[in-house]
Amino acid sequence: MIIFDEKSKTFHLKSNKSSYIMKVLDRGHLLHLYWGHQLRADNLDYIVRLKDWGSFLANTDNVEKFHLESLPQEYPGYGSTDLRAPAVELEYADGTSATDFRYVSHKIISGKQKLLGLPATYVENDSEAQTLEIILCDTAKSVEVILSFSVFDGYDTIARSVKIVNKSTDTIKIQRVLSANVDFKENKFEMIQLSGSWARERHIIRTPLRSGGQCIESRRGASSHAQNPFLALIRPETTEQSGEVYAMSLVYSGNFLANTEVDMYGNSRMQIGMNPFDFAWLLESGEEFQSPEAILVYSDKGLTGMSHVFQNFYSKRLMRGTWRDKERPILINNWEATYFDFNETKIKAIAKQASTFGIELFVLDDGWFGERDSDTCSLGDWFVNENKLSGGLKKLVDEINDMGLKFGIWFEPEMVCPISKLYTMHPDWCLHIDGRNRSQARRQLILDLTQKDVCDYIIKVVSDVLKSANIEYVKWDMNRNMTEIGSAKLPPQRQRETAHRYMLGLYYIMDTITAKFPDILFESCSGGGGRFDPGILAYMPQTWTSDDTDAMERLKIQYGTSLVYPNIAMGCHVSAVPNHQVQRVTPFATRGIAAMGGNYGYELDLTKLSDGEKRQIKAQVAFYKEIRKVIQFGEFYRLKSPFEGNEVAWTFVSKDKSEAVVSFFRQSAEPNPNFTSLCIVGLDPNGQYQDRLTDTIYGGDELMYVGLNVPDTVSGNVNIDGSGGRDKLFAGMVSPIINGDYAAFIWHLKKIQ
Repeated sequence: MIIFDEKSKTFHLKSNKSSYIMKVLDRGHLLHLYWGHQLRADNLDYIVRLKDWGSFLANTDNVEKFHLESLPQEYPGYGSTDLRAPAVELEYADGTSATDFRYVSHKIISGKQKLLGLPATYVENDSEAQTLEIILCDTAKSVEVILSFSVFDGYDTIARSVKIVNKSTDTIKIQRVLSANVDFKENKFEMIQLSGSWARERHIIRTPLRSGGQCIESRRGASSHAQNPFLALIRPETTEQSGEVYAMSLVYSGNFLANTEVDMYGNSRMQIGMNPFDFAWLLESGEEFQSPEAILVYSDKGLTGMSHVFQNFYSKRLMRGTWRDKERPILINNWEATYFDFNETKIKAIAKQASTFGIELFVLDDGWFGERDSDTCSLGDWFVNENKLSGGLKKLVDEINDMGLKFGIWFEPEMVCPISKLYTMHPDWCLHIDGRNRSQARRQLILDLTQKDVCDYIIKVVSDVLKSANIEYVKWDMNRNMTEIGSAKLPPQRQRETAHRYMLGLYYIMDTITAKFPDILFESCSGGGGRFDPGILAYMPQTWTSDDTDAMERLKIQYGTSLVYPNIAMGCHVSAVPNHQVQRVTPFATRGIAAMGGNYGYELDLTKLSDGEKRQIKAQVAFYKEIRKVIQFGEFYRLKSPFEGNEVAWTFVSKDKSEAVVSFFRQSAEPNPNFTSLCIVGLDPNGQYQDRLTDTIYGGDELMYVGLNVPDTVSGNVNIDGSGGRDKLFAGMVSPIINGDYAAFIWHLKKIQ
């Protein structure tokens, strides 16, 4: 609901449980008054207080005690009397950059409009949301800023974006345009970010705010392994289940900035948007520029409350298409099984073995095209290598389909190898700067998606492959970041537009291909989790969470990812040991339980397993099929953090609270440890739940407030290889000694009344 009080010039945006309030001052300045727990009041005029802070602060409009720098701004400009970090910065034709944006008008409309050329959240009918558009104008320069706020009914979120409109006769240069800015009248916050590197993405980092600026950002041409386009400010006392959280998430996949600043008076500023680093955009007379969308979430129910809002919203109003609400298949991927060393016979042998386990999808990874026997060549040459796949792709797909498996395939369409037919024909189709070295990463260069010819080529060759056989899944990879960022087709004055124009080209490609093939399940991959962001999620409803398949490291990666993203968006696989990334040896059952934190699959050679491992896989696959709906569509609760202790635990609970899956991990063995119990969150306290392994019945309140005992050893009638013992689907799922290194246990609870 959006309310405008004409008398006080106050906007009150009400989501399910929160309020967001702004006010237009008499002189046209738009102030931010409040964001937090939902309020009844619409008029908060008493918040605006003026004071003579000292002669070093300039008076706005030369009005005594009226200093914009001491007031909370809604969308601050640069170079007038607010000298804090701006949300927008322009360079005008006369070379100056001072801006003075003031309120002109507004409108409130039903529904939510699409953002031209950019991914964004959506409504299925106009009754689901209201959108407020506020027009601010710098009248001296005839430039407008249009602020858009969409309030979703039932999702407790605010979607924000910004449009800049050049109504002057001159060309202006945009140097900074952030998507959201919120000013707070205090600084008693801690900052949460999701950071890491390749193979250890999205680790949770929590630090106190301090005087001055703190930011996370990407300058890599992608949202990156190193940082995620997300920022939260929380109270120091905030926990998983209680306390206030203010969070921003950016629906964008390129360079971003998430910034906080504590000024000299202890006020805090929180911002998110495209990174102004190495960015500029020439806006001709009459043109518009659209910023990406930022999603704002407030929770007074701790981090879990925030996560549930993001997870529910992104899974229902960002992800889209046929697969949004469908259970995802269990897959086998041949990458860690064979790397580039495979042929048709080897692939069919793995697929045949997979079919005996009840696995549903075979994915053919890198190496099936061109002359690709290593990573040194052939990216860009998207035709089948018949030396490996005799008879072509359709023959192989048909044979694997006949085994009862769907077929999926790997692409890396955004890249080109210098040793390739494509590069020989079109050496200027890659990002490069004339006269400078073309730096390679993984022996590849990045195609220049600012060029429409390049985009259309990718659309054609990928579409031709997808039409050639019954392909039902695509893994879309991207294995390097940008260097020497330049385009052969852009004039000198537009070269700093390249990185953003690349993202617009990528979104055009993804939008076109996913629309042409609506029944294909697309999974994004960027060297694992290097582009796990809301922008890509709008086109591809799941992401390969990380190239690191080690079960212990995956605990941190998946735990951190769950802070913002739904579990149905996470690809999680069981791999061989010693693990190929960290050389750790973990129990097979532990690897299975860890991978059941998202969309389940395998990444190993199924033809080289022991009989015991084969029995475990069969049990794991059968068990995951039983719990799949809870994992993929239930609510996720973090119980014990891998960033805070040796024990890790989480729970999935179905939306109707009729079913729960609880996973527990102990990373390192401890001598003579005490007993451990887990208090389960999210159950019906008045219900009765049955443990599917032991048939023990617990009250929901017992499980929530007394806890579930973690066994110190596993009963002898349940064997690690799944042989013997009780006839339970997941008899082979548990580790044999719960107090050993890398131990794990899993419970399946069903409500019986």
